[in-house]
Amino acid sequence: MLPTHGRYDFKPIIQRPDFRWPDGNGLALYVALGVEEYRFGQGMTEDLMPGASKPDLVNTSWRDYGNRVGGFRLIDRFASRGIRPAMLLNTEVYDHAPALMDAAHEAGIEMVGHGLTNSDTLAGMGPEEELAYIKAVQSKITEKQGYPARGWSSPWLAHTDNTIDLLPEAGFSYLLDLRMDDQPIYLKGKSKPLLALPYALELNDSTTLIGRQTTARDFAQMIVDEFDEMLLAARTQPLVMSIVVHSFISGQPFRLAALTAALDHIIAKRDQVWLAQPGEIEAFVKADPQRTV
Repeated sequence: MLPTHGRYDFKPIIQRPDFRWPDGNGLALYVALGVEEYRFGQGMTEDLMPGASKPDLVNTSWRDYGNRVGGFRLIDRFASRGIRPAMLLNTEVYDHAPALMDAAHEAGIEMVGHGLTNSDTLAGMGPEEELAYIKAVQSKITEKQGYPARGWSSPWLAHTDNTIDLLPEAGFSYLLDLRMDDQPIYLKGKSKPLLALPYALELNDSTTLIGRQTTARDFAQMIVDEFDEMLLAARTQPLVMSIVVHSFISGQPFRLAALTAALDHIIAKRDQVWLAQPGEIEAFVKADPQRTV
């Protein structure tokens, strides 16, 4: 047999129980808003202009726009459409952009651990170092919001052989990193399973708008097409759709305009979709063992 990671088994979607989400509809949709902080001149970076000379003020300023401007506009735009996103949070943002975090908490945004900074990666960490790092993220969120985060999304979607085993030790109970399915899937862990919610690897402004250089209008059309197809399939299957945007990418005005058009397409059919936060989806799924693979 071929080697496998062994974290989940194969079970086709046509062989699973049916159920409906709390509003009686078949499609649940969540939006994840990436809010990130980078160490100047150190570690990993996301760049608009690769290969810029050092010190790199140009790409740094592009990223900083998100926490100075774009994040506030995205939070307001989601609120105006009745959407409560989850925030994929580098916890250093609490110290570097406190006003943005105040706005996020005021808007009722769910916090999802996303590392200390996005200059970091779990790749190459040993188990003790990785657990200490994950716990530091959890500790900061708990300190600031008064209770721990349940969700985790790794910086750069990077993992070690131990990540899935370590996350529950730090109090995380679901993962936003993988898209092997349109339904929540339990990942096998050494001590307890970890729930993986479908996470948009392509309906993601980082991988698509920056990685592939797709236009904002094309990205918006991708969201519309995904929504319409998922809504059709959800007539007979309970499904989860996700959209991932970042404050310094989709918070740029010309991209925000296109994203808003896609959101309005969704909102026009809001009676057919459960607009949820990932923590709400996790809670509903875990309330009944028949609702997960």
